[in-house]
Amino acid sequence: MNKIVECVPNFSEGRDLNKIEKIVEAFRGKKEVKLLDYSNDENHNRCVVTVVGEPEPLKEAVIEAIGKAVELIDLTKHEGQHPRMGAVDVIPFIPIKNVTVEEADELAKTVAKEASDKFDLPFFLYEKSATAPHRENLAKIRKGQFEGMAEKMQDEMWKPDFGPKTIHPTAGVTAIGARMPLVAYNINLDTNNLEIANKIARQIRHISGGFRYCKAIGIELEDRGIVQVSMNLTDYTKTAVYRAFETVKMECKRYGVNVIGSEIIGLVPMQALVDTAEYYLGLEDFSIDQVLETRL
Repeated sequence: MNKIVECVPNFSEGRDLNKIEKIVEAFRGKKEVKLLDYSNDENHNRCVVTVVGEPEPLKEAVIEAIGKAVELIDLTKHEGQHPRMGAVDVIPFIPIKNVTVEEADELAKTVAKEASDKFDLPFFLYEKSATAPHRENLAKIRKGQFEGMAEKMQDEMWKPDFGPKTIHPTAGVTAIGARMPLVAYNINLDTNNLEIANKIARQIRHISGGFRYCKAIGIELEDRGIVQVSMNLTDYTKTAVYRAFETVKMECKRYGVNVIGSEIIGLVPMQALVDTAEYYLGLEDFSIDQVLETRL
């Protein structure tokens, strides 16, 4: 019985396509590993890869990609709208088929141990793999970003779980762990006022009293002259895509701005889209089994 794990590593490079291709190459042509998607964002200066595979070959491919990122990405020269603390900023493992969260957690710890030994790179365990409650939330781990992380890690509360006790000089530190599927979802506003996007983000994110399964920040899209509310919906069954969208639209009204579009980064579970269609179309007694592709 095949065991399928998904991995969605985030690399802090979204502008140099040559570097991106060299990193992504680690996932191509590997037996029992399939590269599903990768996308880069120049404003965020970040690349998100989605790959699935059997645990052991997936582990080897991820470690190879980590090594290539450590070699190619220098965070002392990195700038972008998205918060980051590492060349490989975060590596989540998500159970997909015949795999438990516990097995995904074990895979994450194995990768962290082997990669930290091989590349002298420190790792924090987060989400379901966290070794303490204050380490579960990625935003709390990442606070201070690359520039402040060396000082932060001097605190006993922020010693890494694997690897050296301070940051890699150019590759920083990486968060790794098991988690459930999330939806990376961004909503664009017809304004260039970043403070408005940040205020709306504060209204909807869990850490500020918003939706339990929503993480959000304001992002400036300089090339388009607009801003966006950038979100991770960490459990779309509890905080739905349509609920986040409608709430941002509602909050926009107090600032006299409008939503002009939205985007999904990487892959999204079909059920998240079905739930959204069900809401907007007012569908009654609809089931994902009625989606043609599910029956093929």
